[in-house]
Amino acid sequence: MTQLPAAVLWDMDGTLVDTEPYWMAAETPLVESFGGTWTHEQALTLVGRGLEDSARILQSAGVAMGVTEIIDHLTEEVRRQLVTEGVPFRPGARELLKSLRASGLRTALVTMSMRRMAEDIVALIDFPAFDLIVAGDDVERPKPHPDPYLQASRQLGVDPASVVALEDSPTGLRSAVAAGVVTIGIPHIVALDGLGAHELWPTLSDRTAADVADVFAVHGTAGRRDEVAASEAQA
Repeated sequence: MTQLPAAVLWDMDGTLVDTEPYWMAAETPLVESFGGTWTHEQALTLVGRGLEDSARILQSAGVAMGVTEIIDHLTEEVRRQLVTEGVPFRPGARELLKSLRASGLRTALVTMSMRRMAEDIVALIDFPAFDLIVAGDDVERPKPHPDPYLQASRQLGVDPASVVALEDSPTGLRSAVAAGVVTIGIPHIVALDGLGAHELWPTLSDRTAADVADVFAVHGTAGRRDEVAASEAQA
């Protein structure tokens, strides 16, 4: 196996678990309860966004509730669905996470969901999956700002350039890229072409720590040193 990154940072909704349909199922009746309409296209604009931003967009769609009230309502509704429907892990996500942990890699969950929901999901994983959770209520500026990934790197004590992030949304991908993190996009509901991902994987199925290490070898700190050396040799 080539050089491993210092850590791997995971987005949650849509990357680790397929909860986006749960969020959409919570948004639609909420808007309709205030006499509004909520289309699938509108729901897509919230994918990967911080909950405060999402709440304001829902207010503009007619939801006459405060931002905190909207966040609490949606969070509890999605948590209820998780209890009744179960946690839908994305294909290959749990297996890749286990491979990373077996390789001794540090991992963090970087999500814009509330901490209580992130902790609920992590508690249902039957092995020690994450060293750290950075949630939406832990940061002042949500994705697409770089703050969540910078905070996770800082708390782990690693250089952002020495880690890899896994993201499924344009908002999350922009956040990781802006933080200087090597970013693998795994498109799910929304396409990620042309947004700066270092690599795009169609799925996490059959991926292992070795695959992550290969991406880091090309695009991480070692790969960047090789690019600089090659450029200097040609000069």
